[in-house]
Amino acid sequence: MQRTDTTSSTDASRAAARRQQILIAAAQCFRDHGFHAASIAKISIAAGMSPGHIYHYFENKEAIIAAIVAQDLESLLTLTAELRAACNVREALIERAAEGVADQLDTDSAALKLEIVAEAARNPRVAEIVHDADAACRRELAVTIRAIRRVAGHEDSPEAIADMGEVLACLFEGLLLRSIRNPGLDRQRVARRIQIAINDLLDQPGG
Repeated sequence: MQRTDTTSSTDASRAAARRQQILIAAAQCFRDHGFHAASIAKISIAAGMSPGHIYHYFENKEAIIAAIVAQDLESLLTLTAELRAACNVREALIERAAEGVADQLDTDSAALKLEIVAEAARNPRVAEIVHDADAACRRELAVTIRAIRRVAGHEDSPEAIADMGEVLACLFEGLLLRSIRNPGLDRQRVARRIQIAINDLLDQPGG
């Protein structure tokens, strides 16, 4: 039994490593060629494995995008859990916002995310993937914002909390475009201004 468990664990680790290898290669191909031009053949070359091997792990390119989006979602859910575990959730959110700005202004990350969003505008399956992930993000963000507001004595309607979440999303998602349009912007200064904007947003009247 010990040998079987060890073998199973090794196989699972190897499969996870192969999946990640494919995701990294696919992300690079999506950035370099766009979703439609990034064929499974090109991804297989970038990953250093046969197309058949890729299909063993992913049914199609939409499944690869789903996995990439799921990884981003997992990172965000981990972040929100860490924020709510902090002694001062508000301070933690504002402090970690600087990291979020840096992530959003990373040109490689921005190019990939924008390519996925562009494909979501054309492809119903990708749209569903993106919409589901966004809904999960908004739910977690709403819980975090409500926790901060309650500490400050606010009792807000779900609509007010949702509006604040949308404004935060706009702040950060807008950075994706800015990273492409103005790659030379001063990231530290932008990060500081966004931290101030978040602080002001959390003090706005609710409803």
